[in-house]
Amino acid sequence: MRRFFKLSIVAFLVSFSTLSFDSSQTSAATLPVSQAIDRQNNTIQSVEGYIVGKPTSANTVITGNYPDDYSLAIADSRAETNTANMLYIQIPSQFRTQFGLKSNPELLGEKITVTGNLTAYYSHPGLKNTTEMIKQSEEEEPEGPDEENNAPGSYYDSATGKTGEALKTALHNIIDDHTEISYSAVWEALKATDEDPNNTNNVILLYTGRSQSKSTNGGNPDEWNREHVWAKSHGDFGTSMGPGTDLHHLRPTDVSVNGSRGNKDFDNGGSPQGEAPDTYTDNDSWEPRDEVKGDVARMIFYMDVRYEGDSGELDLEVNDRVSNGSAPYHGKLSTLIEWHNLDPVDDLERQRNDIIYNDYQHNRNPFIDHPEWVEEIWN
Repeated sequence: MRRFFKLSIVAFLVSFSTLSFDSSQTSAATLPVSQAIDRQNNTIQSVEGYIVGKPTSANTVITGNYPDDYSLAIADSRAETNTANMLYIQIPSQFRTQFGLKSNPELLGEKITVTGNLTAYYSHPGLKNTTEMIKQSEEEEPEGPDEENNAPGSYYDSATGKTGEALKTALHNIIDDHTEISYSAVWEALKATDEDPNNTNNVILLYTGRSQSKSTNGGNPDEWNREHVWAKSHGDFGTSMGPGTDLHHLRPTDVSVNGSRGNKDFDNGGSPQGEAPDTYTDNDSWEPRDEVKGDVARMIFYMDVRYEGDSGELDLEVNDRVSNGSAPYHGKLSTLIEWHNLDPVDDLERQRNDIIYNDYQHNRNPFIDHPEWVEEIWN
């Protein structure tokens, strides 16, 4: 009897040790939805995203007339409509009264943090065995611009009083390590960042200025696609997450106009492009219409400061030449400074900066918030 008791104690201790120290199944980091979709390995994770509807099948999410409170779908953008970019959440009974969409339809578009096992649900990337659900409003929001006058608060404190390389380094450290999204997710993000304020069903195309239906994105003539303002061949980063999907330099453009621009540097002169009004081009440069010259310049300046070669990333640099080819450089600096001064920051640029900061990447373009810093760095 005594021997049996000792064996039981040993077995209990072995079991307890196994349960207590198997830390490989959990992680303290909060994931964006895009990473949770890619990490369907049954580990326990916390995921943050916007409620975008209720799943009813692997490929269907509804946004009204909810039949029950048993599940919801979240995404990195509240405007997401592609189920491939959504994570399906199983809602256990203890959370249904507070988080089920049948009981709380007003939650659509709200940001939440959910903890549970990353595993398939409805035969779709999901999170099950949910142990915690928290509304974003119950947590501390990231500190950013003052909502009344759009002026940054403490976001830029570490850059205050600096000039030249010291300012550039401080700004890099502020805007570095943003949330990255997939290239497929860029489609839906641009529908939010570049929405026509006079027609919410449309986006405004960068080079033509045309207002066009959000649903006409693709690769055919007169559709719109994703333009890399810092040409993706300048550094050869393609469409990989990071510079290839950074919304601060991605804009919707007419397919054929995008093809005409190709990977040309920016400079004055050339012949009329033909399809895009007030746009000129030659064999090595592109001059957009006056209304977006400053937008283009500030996007190029952002890319220079954001990608400085640390953490295994590319070191992108703006220079005062054209024909940069596949080198990680973009020009022409003197022309871009001229355009920055010619076309000041407008409300659409500010709004776009806010949407990227609040809903997607959680970093800002400092040259939209502080146009004077262009001269402080590139004088």
